[in-house]
Amino acid sequence: MAGFQAPLRPQPPSSASRHHFSSGGNLNLVLLALLPLSLALFAFLLQWRGGGLESLDDPFSRFHSESHSFPGMDVGGDYPRSTADQSSDCSTLLARSNAAEFPHFRDWKFKFDADLEPKICIATSTSAGLEQILPWVYYHKVIKVSNFFLFVEGKAASAPVSKVLESLPGVKVIYRTKELEEQQAKSRAWNETWLVDFFYKPCNYELFVKQSLNMEIAIVMAREAGMDWILHLDTDELMHPAGSREYSLSQVLHEVPLKVDMVIFSNYESCVERDDIKDPFTEVSMFKKNFDHLSESTYFSTYEVASHDNPNYFLTYSNGKAAARIQEHLRPNGAHRWYNYKKDPKEIKMQEAAVLHYTYAKFSDLTSRRDRCRCKPTQENVKRCFMLEFDRDAFIIASTATEEEMRNWYNDHVVWNNRTINLKLLKKGVLTHIYTPMTIIQSLRESGLFASVIASAQGSTERRNSFASTGSLLLRTRKFGRHKMYQTNIKSQAKESYSLYKAAVPRLSSPLLYNRSMMID
Repeated sequence: MAGFQAPLRPQPPSSASRHHFSSGGNLNLVLLALLPLSLALFAFLLQWRGGGLESLDDPFSRFHSESHSFPGMDVGGDYPRSTADQSSDCSTLLARSNAAEFPHFRDWKFKFDADLEPKICIATSTSAGLEQILPWVYYHKVIKVSNFFLFVEGKAASAPVSKVLESLPGVKVIYRTKELEEQQAKSRAWNETWLVDFFYKPCNYELFVKQSLNMEIAIVMAREAGMDWILHLDTDELMHPAGSREYSLSQVLHEVPLKVDMVIFSNYESCVERDDIKDPFTEVSMFKKNFDHLSESTYFSTYEVASHDNPNYFLTYSNGKAAARIQEHLRPNGAHRWYNYKKDPKEIKMQEAAVLHYTYAKFSDLTSRRDRCRCKPTQENVKRCFMLEFDRDAFIIASTATEEEMRNWYNDHVVWNNRTINLKLLKKGVLTHIYTPMTIIQSLRESGLFASVIASAQGSTERRNSFASTGSLLLRTRKFGRHKMYQTNIKSQAKESYSLYKAAVPRLSSPLLYNRSMMID
């Protein structure tokens, strides 16, 4: 038919087009093969140059980059190198490691200049040794705490230990001398009601009063040193400034509104997984979250399992610690809180940052706590000596049981060695692993810092940064006694509101399980 055309059919390619297709396909295959090799080479070059590819979501990884050095440190330090056989009671834990040094600490020096804002200080009452105090101090320096007021007794006050502590920049060592006790006997607290429930009782109660009186002196020292914030921590506690971009306590407090007087940090409690822990700060990473950081349903549904066959959810206290803004009329309100003689402090509670409490983290803590307290190991007597039920039980066991019985009890009540339960509570968010503090402290140790500090102090004949028999402490505490914040006037006190003598906040346990039907599956 006219106009009809046969349908088009594919024509076989010419030899020229076949050659073009073949060469183009080969080129694509070559490019595909070279691409992963190029990426691998690029990654290798980055690692070789020290760029690193760590995630900046992890605070420790951020510190590891060259542009994010550890806070509170300055290049150009000149720490003397020490030998591995330094004579010290803590040489095993503090000696320089054979591992590669962590580069951020090599030849670096911590600074306490005016550019640290806000200025934060910590007061503590301690009888610990260097193996605990040195990591504690320097860890807090890393997170931008500038000053420390150490009220020392026992081992901490011994000549070898105190000489090292006195050599540390930003650290003031206060000894428990007769002059100090006489000065504290004149504190206005003895004429008021807020601490009265703790007077004239042994052991934990006596320590609680001593800590409160030491905190009074620390407030005055903090004012004289130009501090902005003050905390009271024990040397088995580390601040954990979670939520801050630079893992910095200074940043956490810098963002607190000016109208806020007190910041409360909930405490997390260590959960050891072995009974042979020697150095809790670098061997313990698992913690039980405070009920403040859990939903009510999660807390009560897991309460019985999380209590670990103990009287309460936490072994010891659960009401956290607080930082107070330095201001007129500030006073302690027990070891866990602060108050003000002229107003009710405005307070906020942190939702991420916390205090890590390494309580009973070593098996030897059972006997060391027992040895510090002269109390008859009976149910009636221990109530006079200890505020919390677990402390009472632990004291009785440590005083009456054999070492084998003590270890069995310790494993049953303190050690978390049931992996199934641990994983279940980790999944529900009751337990959590926190690695940044242990990584920082281990890096400090491997850098040789602790051994260098000890060696430097041992080679020096000068004693400084202390208030001992020189009378300087007495002079300062007399000023503290005369300060208008602390003048005792019984008549005027009687006219003041009772709210000014709000009772000191003791060590408090967690809320009890009120509904046993709400338990973990």
